[in-house]
Amino acid sequence: MPEGDSLYKFARRVGAALEGKEVLAARSHGPGPVPQVHRIVGATCTGARSTGKNLLISFDNGLVLRGHLRMYGTWHVYAPGEAWRKPEREARLVLEVADAVVVNFSAPVIELLEERALGHHRPVAGLGPDLLEDDFDVDEALRRLRDPSRATLTIGDAIMDQTAVAGVGNIWKHESLFHVGMNPWRRVRELPDDELRGLVLKAQALLRASVGKPNSLGLTRRTEMWVYERAGQPCRRCYTRIRSGSQGVDIRQTAWCPKCQPVVEGQIDPPVRKRHARLA
Repeated sequence: MPEGDSLYKFARRVGAALEGKEVLAARSHGPGPVPQVHRIVGATCTGARSTGKNLLISFDNGLVLRGHLRMYGTWHVYAPGEAWRKPEREARLVLEVADAVVVNFSAPVIELLEERALGHHRPVAGLGPDLLEDDFDVDEALRRLRDPSRATLTIGDAIMDQTAVAGVGNIWKHESLFHVGMNPWRRVRELPDDELRGLVLKAQALLRASVGKPNSLGLTRRTEMWVYERAGQPCRRCYTRIRSGSQGVDIRQTAWCPKCQPVVEGQIDPPVRKRHARLA
């Protein structure tokens, strides 16, 4: 699933193609509800932005398109007449301006809203602080993570809860936890405030580095993967074999280094089983 940094890059690319330009043609297709995109033909795009894992495209007639890519969606930008890299049957939304064609492929969510309604539209209004926003509020993110409803969640689940903090997906869950030395199966209630704050700030730094924004790590580009999709391989830091186990309601595999991210006293051992582990 594309994460906050990917959506930020998509928004930058889509915005560069559309901003300040009149929409000459627009069409959308199912599956699912089909937005009435004919309402933006003749309108001028005023910008594109990401918020969490959503991409928002605004127009001067007060309307805004919201797209959520889920697992397989993507955004492409083409010159008029240029061959598409995916089949047209997968096109969910097509927007045409004088010098560009913006195509969304395979997104399960494309909807047209009034801009003024965004503050009350739960998929957007319900998001936690966005890690890529320059005014990111770490205290508000911690307050949301400390909500009693999340007390018994594992931190590997909680850090991906978009209503607590927006932008982290499976990749940056793995990498943020590794970089702060935190075991993914620690419960939120077990974590001191300084450790929880450190994790959130590390996630912020990694996402900002990925999109080229100034960050506390001093990085200018996306970092290499230390544990994500590396189960069974040696840790790049200590050479211990990376382990993995099923985690979360969608039972994804979570990988971690047992030496760099150790189980702490009083913690229940991570649920690693032979059929889930990929130990060499």
